[in-house]
Amino acid sequence: MNLSPSGRRQDRPELQRAIEEIVESGFLGVQLRVNDEHGEWVGSAGARELGRSAEPLTDGHFRIGSTTKSFVATTVLMLAAEGRIGVDTPVDDYLPEFGLDRRITVRTLLQHTSGIFNHTGELYEDGTIVEGIPWRGKEWVDRRFHTYRPEELVRLSLSRPARFAPGTGWSYANTNYVLARLVIESVTGRPFAEELRRLVLDPLGMAGTVAPGSSPEIPEPHHHSYYRYEDAGQETTVDVTRHDPSWVAAGGDMISTTRDLHTYFSALMAGKLLPPELLAEMRSPEATVGYGLGVFAQDLGPGDGTVFHHNGATIGSAALMYGTPDGGTTLTAGLNYVDDPGLAIAPAFQNAQQRLVEAVFRAGQVSPARRTS
Repeated sequence: MNLSPSGRRQDRPELQRAIEEIVESGFLGVQLRVNDEHGEWVGSAGARELGRSAEPLTDGHFRIGSTTKSFVATTVLMLAAEGRIGVDTPVDDYLPEFGLDRRITVRTLLQHTSGIFNHTGELYEDGTIVEGIPWRGKEWVDRRFHTYRPEELVRLSLSRPARFAPGTGWSYANTNYVLARLVIESVTGRPFAEELRRLVLDPLGMAGTVAPGSSPEIPEPHHHSYYRYEDAGQETTVDVTRHDPSWVAAGGDMISTTRDLHTYFSALMAGKLLPPELLAEMRSPEATVGYGLGVFAQDLGPGDGTVFHHNGATIGSAALMYGTPDGGTTLTAGLNYVDDPGLAIAPAFQNAQQRLVEAVFRAGQVSPARRTS
């Protein structure tokens, strides 16, 4: 049953069917929250754990992967509003210990236009893969409680050739956000988690969101995440719900809930966190893939307008976070699944995004038959 906060039943069969289809496509469990002109709809499908019959949660904790980047960008911009960070200031002014190219500014970090090598590895246009730190297969499983220092990740990236001259291209790199977090800590003298709490979490009452650093723990209640790999010809599946997320660091280590993601993104889009000029800069996309400063802009087509989002996936767990420009409609979801070195779930994840965006943001354009097919 799906209930509104007032306890009234919310019959949104197209949404329930959409998350059931996501489970059928290979995900273990889905928890979805939609806030729009109809009110709030909360639903779930699938399972919390492999081999267990317990019903899935509707507001459990989950690792949000790269959705973390939106929180980091917002924190940077809120510090910019306080006059403590310059968006177009060379990062070298804040972090001189790395000897960064002075064309690398805070803006180029937040917009992935710095050209810095991604510490989790790069896929080049000719299909060449250049590995970074280990994050796949048995090697990652065996080292999943290993702690990486952020400076170690940055120095690994800087030891590799840059993708392009700063400001001349676009390439998604987790290391950009490791550096952005280090900038926050340099200018404030405080851990990122404390600044995030001061600026965002406490003012918005987001008690379910955590920036864990190197802690492997995840608050209860939560779904479980899994990883499948081969070792000496034997396929093994392990529960990786607990692991040290410092391998991805500020690129994707945070934990949240669907309720907190809605609270955050609706407030951000409605202008409750950033002054208008900085919110406008955040939402101004570069031309390659439509990435602003910590958010993607997605044009839904004629008559449907634009939505902003930053989804994320990490090992065995994923998050969806979408909102309209006024924050009046949001879609937030947590997904848990069995991951593998080949990222076999990726096509289903892309289809899940498309299916839910269609059901929520293009509902007026979609026939009932299509919504429930």
